[in-house]
Amino acid sequence: MTATDPALTALAQGWCALSLLHGRIEAHIERALQTGHDLSVREYSLLDVLSRQHDGEGGHLQMKQVADVVVLSQSATTRLVTRLEDRGLLERYLCPTDRRGIYTNVTEAGLALLAEARPTNDAALREALDEAAENPELAPLVRVVESLKAPAAA
Repeated sequence: MTATDPALTALAQGWCALSLLHGRIEAHIERALQTGHDLSVREYSLLDVLSRQHDGEGGHLQMKQVADVVVLSQSATTRLVTRLEDRGLLERYLCPTDRRGIYTNVTEAGLALLAEARPTNDAALREALDEAAENPELAPLVRVVESLKAPAAA
């Protein structure tokens, strides 16, 4: 295969379209969340992920797992947790069975803000997808996104 190989060119174009769709969706949601709730997409995602934790086996995520889910490095995730903790939206505490482990929970204020922000996030996502569906290059990707089923709970 060469750099001008049609298969590589098509693959690169597909990747560019996917990247463009992601960027448009994220920017649209970012504006809506910032304007309505003083939250970034990353902050919203972190609150959402942590709000789904539960007591019991596998109920709390380690910081590396959280970082993977919100697609940030561990250090960036720690800084994000600290910012939200400073705002009173998260709290950290030691794992009761392993004093080396630290858990992060969403506070009542964080849950309330998340509940307020969820309809904004969902509406902005729908708007961004509807706008992207009007672009012939992005429309097939929008159809794929809309056809995806939520992953089963682990």
